[in-house]
Amino acid sequence: MVAKGYNQIEGLDFLDTFSPVAKLTTRRLLLALAATQNWTLKQLDVNNAFLHGDLDEEIYMQLPQDFHTSSLNLVCRLKKSLHGLKQAGRQWYAKLSNFLLSHNYKIPTADHSLFLKHDGKHTTTLLVYVDDIILTWNNPMEISAITSLLHNFFHIKNLGDLNYFLGIEVTRNATGIHLSQHKYVLDLLKDTGMLGCSPTPTPMLHTVKLSTTKGTPLGDAESTAYRRLIGRLIYLTNTRPDISFSINHLSQFVSHPTSEHHQVAMCILRYLKRTPGTCIFLHSQSLTQLKAYSDSDWATCPETHKSITGFSVYLGESLISWKSKKQHTISRSSSKAEYRAFAATTCEIEWITYLLQDLRIQHLQPALLYYDNQAVIQNANNQVFHEHTKHTDLEIDCHVVWEKLNAGLLKLLLITSSLQATDFFTKPLPAAQFNILFSKL
Repeated sequence: MVAKGYNQIEGLDFLDTFSPVAKLTTRRLLLALAATQNWTLKQLDVNNAFLHGDLDEEIYMQLPQDFHTSSLNLVCRLKKSLHGLKQAGRQWYAKLSNFLLSHNYKIPTADHSLFLKHDGKHTTTLLVYVDDIILTWNNPMEISAITSLLHNFFHIKNLGDLNYFLGIEVTRNATGIHLSQHKYVLDLLKDTGMLGCSPTPTPMLHTVKLSTTKGTPLGDAESTAYRRLIGRLIYLTNTRPDISFSINHLSQFVSHPTSEHHQVAMCILRYLKRTPGTCIFLHSQSLTQLKAYSDSDWATCPETHKSITGFSVYLGESLISWKSKKQHTISRSSSKAEYRAFAATTCEIEWITYLLQDLRIQHLQPALLYYDNQAVIQNANNQVFHEHTKHTDLEIDCHVVWEKLNAGLLKLLLITSSLQATDFFTKPLPAAQFNILFSKL
């Protein structure tokens, strides 16, 4: 039985609708720690999760079809949530979190989808994504107890060792953990009719400059297919940082796609045909040392002249976080664009550091931040404002970076541009340079 949630009125029938789900970086960080700390990984699934939630609002529903009663004026008052209600996911999360909190689990401030229990040297972790749960531990007694309690209260399915989670294939051996979406790629190529296409060496030609004016506008049916394809490709970036820039670039034109945008999307599919099994490798012998690379490409967008921020963060040798995103404001110089990317990377490192502290993981400090712009590094170490840093938003970024440098969170290191792995996330590259940086990821 499914409720007609689209008839609900905000403020009357529902207030909060969202349910916290595990961040992508949290997932990769937890798996990287499981590889280095030799934690066991299990997967649980909750049967009919949304039916467990208790309703705070007073909600009435028409009688279901084929439910016979003596009076036609009767309605149902819901005491528990149903599938279709806008607050069903939120109420399920509240039910689960209250249950775990009552059994001495804690919710870290860095990610509310994570539940932790520390008992001396032992740690038990539950990572929740709606009704899917990743369970890690180094205490067999606690894991047996919590699994039994969850089953008695919610009726869960124990899926055994973690090997397939939300479309991501997890393969573990003595050297580490591999995360891939091989099957997802093959299904995508099959559905788009590109399974027999000729492969290309890069996802996007380095000479391409996309805009809204180039190419012929697509029809309604073609535009719908384009949007659906971009949506599926966005999910693929969970394990494929090599296509992040291209997908981010194409997703900016989903409202009015043209034939040129469609050609680039087809180029990405041909690149995926060449590398369907590419995966992220989380090393088991890696140090718990945070390292990051940050860069920007100044005034990349030909229409808005906004710059691109790109960064990648590693735990030891394991890639756990990356970003390719257009900046919100226009930068009047390349140094300002670089500094905005610098501040974004600093905030990401700080958040991951908080997460490691919540997990009680001993990690080497400070985090190493590699940059290829000497002027930006000098400015970051200089607490005197200059003419080019007097604007309010940039001044705030400067204060953020200076504060974290003084606190010992970061250590800035200069590298050459040829070794800057983050070029991957800021611009399309020629095949030779693309392959070099691809090997570094």
